[in-house]
Amino acid sequence: MIETHAHIYDEVFNEDRTQMLDRAFAAGITQIWMPNCDHTTIDGMMALAEQYPNVCLPMMGLHPTYVKDDFQKELYIVEDWLNKAAQQQLLPQTEAGLGRGFVAIGEIGMDLYWDKTFVEQQKEAFLVQCHLALKHNLWIDIHSRSAFWEVVELIEQVGNPLLKGIFHCFTGTLEEAQKAIELGFKLGIGGVATFKNGGLDKVLPYIDVEHIVLETDCPYLAPVPYRGKRNEVAYIPIIAQKVADLMQITVEELARITTQNAAQLSY
Repeated sequence: MIETHAHIYDEVFNEDRTQMLDRAFAAGITQIWMPNCDHTTIDGMMALAEQYPNVCLPMMGLHPTYVKDDFQKELYIVEDWLNKAAQQQLLPQTEAGLGRGFVAIGEIGMDLYWDKTFVEQQKEAFLVQCHLALKHNLWIDIHSRSAFWEVVELIEQVGNPLLKGIFHCFTGTLEEAQKAIELGFKLGIGGVATFKNGGLDKVLPYIDVEHIVLETDCPYLAPVPYRGKRNEVAYIPIIAQKVADLMQITVEELARITTQNAAQLSY
């Protein structure tokens, strides 16, 4: 299976990161996609991309909760890394650095749950990064907390059917799921699927498995029975089993199809 969203560079893994990754690989995880937050998370993320080439794949982007007054400076850094990666991709594989380039632009979007101070800046940052995705032929990994319809409006404003990606940590309604699918996006399903009142039991049985991918968002949102504790990539099979149960298919079929769904995005 492919883990499509994991902050494995986070400092909470500093004491046992190698062992955590070994558990993930033992659980059958073949790739781990790493979303960026801002300039402070790049070095740790890229170090893992170099240490585990073609396995730990980095994204590049500015997370909406990191959008502040200096967001344009952060976006210049994002664009610079994307340009460097594009140049490296023109070199022979043996010389290519930067973890063989970026798998996506992410995570980007809007977050109106914690703070609405920088709403307009979040909108501008999202639009800029959507256009960077189109320029570099990459998909986008969307964070949309308490801001689903605001993000949809921006995607429609971009108005380019080539813009594709994942609504990461999707926990919305069936109507919202159908809208994301209509726009050509996948739904990133994680630990919330296992929560008693998570709401996904009212969504997943009514959509096709071809529209979802799996994620943990570790170290956050650990699935039951680890809820409230540190999340990790090795818990993907727990999420997969719950999702398979809700969608009334075998976990083997779910693993096969969601892995195909993820691979279609990145290649």
